[in-house]
Amino acid sequence: MDFNDCVDFANENPVAWLATSEDNQPHVRAMGMWYADETGFYFQSSSMKELVNQIKNNNKIEIAFFKPDEGTGTMLRVEGKAEIIDDFEMKKLCLEDRPFLKDFGLTAESDELFIFRISSGKAYFWTMATNLDPKDIIEF
Repeated sequence: MDFNDCVDFANENPVAWLATSEDNQPHVRAMGMWYADETGFYFQSSSMKELVNQIKNNNKIEIAFFKPDEGTGTMLRVEGKAEIIDDFEMKKLCLEDRPFLKDFGLTAESDELFIFRISSGKAYFWTMATNLDPKDIIEF
């Protein structure tokens, strides 16, 4: 397995569980990933969410993508530092790809549209069959 396998798996299973930490307390929520490519895993949120301040105060995050199948399924865990992307063109592209965000009043000009990515870190795949094996870490 390599980083391309991680990108493919994430794009095929974009609903993920994202973990942040605030005051030494973990916070986990389901999120729909925007997309993944060779430059990282991209997400968008709204600055009204607690997630944004949690990332600004501690950018270490972990994401778990899951593909159900017969048995216990396959999971991809990705850890790294969230990189905030404050770029007008990226915001425009996000709104083109996800037009439902406009229904929430988000615009490319507004500070409320919050985009971040994990561009470097570690990832590994998990299945019940490999549960007791040493982790095969993929650094990216």
